[in-house]
Amino acid sequence: MDLEPKLKFWGVVPAAGVGKRMQADRPKQYLELAGKTVIEHTLSRLLQAEVFAGIAVAISEEDPYWPELAISKHQQIITAPGGKERADSVLSGLKTIRQQASDNDWVLVHDAARPCITAADIRHLIASLVNDDVGGILALASADTLKQVQGINITGTLDRSHIWRALTPQMFRYGMLKAALEQSQGNPAITDEASALELQGLQPKIVEGRPDNIKITRPEDLALAQFYMEQQ
Repeated sequence: MDLEPKLKFWGVVPAAGVGKRMQADRPKQYLELAGKTVIEHTLSRLLQAEVFAGIAVAISEEDPYWPELAISKHQQIITAPGGKERADSVLSGLKTIRQQASDNDWVLVHDAARPCITAADIRHLIASLVNDDVGGILALASADTLKQVQGINITGTLDRSHIWRALTPQMFRYGMLKAALEQSQGNPAITDEASALELQGLQPKIVEGRPDNIKITRPEDLALAQFYMEQQ
């Protein structure tokens, strides 16, 4: 990997969500998974990659759980105020590291609820994109036949050879990502970082990730995540 001089890698983890689909008494990132909370596993995995100058974690100001976690005091973890939507939290994380980050530094944004990410996949993403002009994301080719629907009626079948499922981390230059998120603030079409770059007319790259990099969204996902972690 040819790295530019003093180039840094930063992590941003939006973790201000409330996880409505889990129907639990707390946000999904604080549910227990193999003896720790989901977010502790996620952050431990990011730290294990040993690539980050710092990781900004965007937390809701009313969050009583985060300050109780030992990892929140880790020297590489920076707490940022969470925003209303994911994009707001990511932008807040970027602003929190503004004094230390340069525009050319790389930022890897990762979901708090993806605790099965591997250090190898993080390094693979970096190695694949570090010399790219735009950056890109971990993703998975779709193995399923995909249907277009209106209500409950099928209106067509999509060509799955053109369809990939977006994962995280998503890796972009600090300055480029910050500008794209600032320009698209409030736009409901921005569901991930890549979509903000796409809106600028840019074309992020796809880097194939692992199928076990799942996102915890429903209660049954916890058991699956524990199984994957044991297999890894």
